[in-house]
Amino acid sequence: MLTSTVHAQNTLPDWAFGGFVRPEGVNPVISPDSTTRFMCPMNKRMIDWESNDTFNPAATIKNGKIVVLYRAEDKAGRAIGKRTSRIGYAESTDGVTFKRRKTPVLFPAEDSQKAMEWPGGCEDPRVAVTEDGLYVILYTQWNQDKARIGVATSRDLIKWQKHGPAFKKAYNGKFNEIWSKSGSLLTKLVKDKQVIAKVNGKYWLYFGEANVNVATSIDLINWEPIVDSNQNLVNLISPRKGFFDSNLTECGPPAILTDKGIVLMYNGKNDKGEDGDQRFTPNSYCAGQVLLDKNDPSKVLARMDVPFFRPMESFEKSGQYIAGTVFIEGMVYFKGKWLLYYGCADSRVGVAVFDPKLKTPGDPIPVN
Repeated sequence: MLTSTVHAQNTLPDWAFGGFVRPEGVNPVISPDSTTRFMCPMNKRMIDWESNDTFNPAATIKNGKIVVLYRAEDKAGRAIGKRTSRIGYAESTDGVTFKRRKTPVLFPAEDSQKAMEWPGGCEDPRVAVTEDGLYVILYTQWNQDKARIGVATSRDLIKWQKHGPAFKKAYNGKFNEIWSKSGSLLTKLVKDKQVIAKVNGKYWLYFGEANVNVATSIDLINWEPIVDSNQNLVNLISPRKGFFDSNLTECGPPAILTDKGIVLMYNGKNDKGEDGDQRFTPNSYCAGQVLLDKNDPSKVLARMDVPFFRPMESFEKSGQYIAGTVFIEGMVYFKGKWLLYYGCADSRVGVAVFDPKLKTPGDPIPVN
């Protein structure tokens, strides 16, 4: 006899964002396109740059429109991480219907970052903007040997100035030689505009793929990780046995400074073995939130024990990553609501909406 899964309501902490509701009939909002072509400066030929997968998006506001910067893979290579990724541009007046540029805006080229970005490409962006309109993007530079967080800046989100690895100068380059990904800048709302924030006179960057770490900067370009007395990275949060984030904890969209503290959303991967949370699919990526002290951004105050967002729809569990992925990377404040953009199974881009006036539960939690 078939048995159906029983679900419990997922009541979120009062400091958290959510729940996020998937609008009916609109997802995924960005999917692969085999008709767009691009003259690759590395291959010296036309490439179907977004034909295989479009996923893991950043998001921001420009001229009153939502702009999503999404990772796109061509058909070269045979698996995740073995193709070339480039960053595409899409804009929307309503958050669900997008007009896309035919060519990518950030990609490997014959430039100063060639050694860091070829042949793997530019992956998994997060973007935020200063009060005076300078956009800062943190993205993964992937040369198919080592992943590094790269920094680039722009005034229009189309023409980017690459500044290279975020940690290349700190501690004599020590952390430039380690694997680093997933940079989440600290932001705040100023008159309904989400902008990059300072705390204690510094900019703050949460980063990390296995653990969540933190770095500071005075110029948004060069970042210095916070270390312990042995000059090792300080882990703010780490995987927990028996929880949805038992395999890794990876930063999500830009963190947000609120009255209750700093809210950082993150991606948690469930371990495939006995260390995982048996209520969730092995190897699946679900999304959690952590609260940090608004006066000390390195101090953790609270953390969710269950995800607020998890793979539930068919398009979140079919594609490159069949274990299921809702990989959160972009969130914008738009017309009084928060729109969350996420990668669906490493293959497409979806959107979910949180209306702060209607505090709703998170995605339901399986009981059996």
